Amino acid sequence: MFTSVDDVCARLAETGYLASPSVATTVFLADRLGKPLLVEGPAGVGKTELAKAVAQVAGARLVRLQCYEGVDESRALYEWNHAKQLLRISAGRDETWDEARTDIFGEEFLLPRPLLTAIRGDEPTVLLIDETDKADVEVEGLLLEVLSDFQITVPELGTITATRRPFVVLTSNASRELSEALRRRCLFLHIGFPEQELERRIVRLKVPGIDAALAESVVRVVGALRAMDLRKVPSVAETIDWARTLLALGADALDADLVHDTLGVILKHQDDVLKAAAKLDLDAV
Repeated sequence: MFTSVDDVCARLAETGYLASPSVATTVFLADRLGKPLLVEGPAGVGKTELAKAVAQVAGARLVRLQCYEGVDESRALYEWNHAKQLLRISAGRDETWDEARTDIFGEEFLLPRPLLTAIRGDEPTVLLIDETDKADVEVEGLLLEVLSDFQITVPELGTITATRRPFVVLTSNASRELSEALRRRCLFLHIGFPEQELERRIVRLKVPGIDAALAESVVRVVGALRAMDLRKVPSVAETIDWARTLLALGADALDADLVHDTLGVILKHQDDVLKAAAKLDLDAV
């Protein structure tokens, strides 16, 4: 999909995703080596958006598996259409079981889920396995065959191998440690909070019309908040939300009252709001 690291930067920027050199380099290598890309980092720093941006620049279909506690094989790989199978069995009452079994375990009765959908696709595909750390450990076992050989075994049909490998992105907020077997199959990328200059560029890009001085003030205040011992420090997504809030309020500069009144946009816990209100010194930022 990409010819160079600079090509990654330029084409992602066209979608509104400003990639750091380390992000662009790892994306280029994942594409060139055909390896899945495991992206870790705090919530709201652009992990999921990276996969969406890659799909957009490549003109690829985005197939997303949203992980959560309790997600299983039937939600990740495939399941059989049991209602349709029962109807087929009822319609063929005079058939033997062997005759019916050959039919009901065919393609017509198979319901592909995200992993199988991505493997069987002939068109360019980006497979996003989002918030992998929220899934149970057993789900990682399902991913190993997919990520190592790009194939899935359906006992009734055999092994289905990708004719065109998808570009795979796994994201994790590191709420639990992923297995070494899973990590070994992937290239690793950590996306943290961006440097202030890059975050200013992101704010100016995502919030058209914001004054340069106000954008700089927003980024500096958010940086000061991240340095505090908070339950949840503001992410890049919340920086953008705050900038949009200030623009909507018609603000052209920050003052103590304005910051205090809008802290709920960037901080999500009352104790964090109280701590920031007491400790934040705009004159020192």
